[in-house]
Amino acid sequence: MHPSLKGMKLAVLGGDARELVLMRELAAEGAMISASCLPPDCRLDGVVAGSEPGACVAGAEAVILPVPGVNEQGRLHCTYTAEPILLTEEIVARIPQKAPVFVGIARPLLVSMTAKRGLRLVELMEMDETAILNSIPSAEGAVQMAMEMMPVTLHGSIAFVLGFGRTGMTLARVLHALGAVTRVVARNPAQLARSYEMGLLPLSFAEMPQHLKAADVIFNTVPALVLTREILQAVPPEAIIIDLASSPGGTDFPAAAAMGVRAVLAPGLPGKVAPQTAGKILARVIKRLLLEQKDGGQTSAF
Repeated sequence: MHPSLKGMKLAVLGGDARELVLMRELAAEGAMISASCLPPDCRLDGVVAGSEPGACVAGAEAVILPVPGVNEQGRLHCTYTAEPILLTEEIVARIPQKAPVFVGIARPLLVSMTAKRGLRLVELMEMDETAILNSIPSAEGAVQMAMEMMPVTLHGSIAFVLGFGRTGMTLARVLHALGAVTRVVARNPAQLARSYEMGLLPLSFAEMPQHLKAADVIFNTVPALVLTREILQAVPPEAIIIDLASSPGGTDFPAAAAMGVRAVLAPGLPGKVAPQTAGKILARVIKRLLLEQKDGGQTSAF
């Protein structure tokens, strides 16, 4: 029998276009969803809208927060309401203790509030499964941005990819397939070896500055300051930098602006360029985790 979420009570607080797709997918699996944030006049089968967060979470078997989560003022990310939606300790206290709390990125306030309550916090973007799948729309979005910003084709251009994790690897593969001369910059010798095996050009961060003068485009995926003022001096003014790391990124943006180098911070591309795909990825992963919790077994997401 096909495993389903039939009868499972879920609460979805906040969100954007990704969460609309997520709710539609989970409701189609039989889940009963209470949502605190929907666009005006939006109707989704199996979704009860308009409840305040405390009422949503009461009795829920799982709580789903938006990918960006909660900021340090307790505000939930929600693109459909002008008024802020806050996640308070009083609301968290109403979440049943056996209910997992799913979020894309967990900031310190959310970590603290759920820990006090003894709740299981699941940070989806830290999971390989989610991050690898999300790397596909991330890479496509980054390539789209580069094509719109560059005066030359990616084919034949010299592209640098800083970091060779889940997003960096997918992006480098796409750039290589498009005919870009792709240099991978990483600290891990195993990652550099893998990039060489893939037909890419590996560099250490120590070697990078002497090669940057040839760059047409630089993609950063490292969530630490790697493009410092000193290193940016080696970047030609006609090059562009697309920083995909979480805010504040890995680029000294004021220094880049002062030097006349175009640099943009572009985190969260899946939700911007492919919200339907991003929402389906979230639904796929959350469904698997909920079924494992329900059945105590292993369930494939595919």
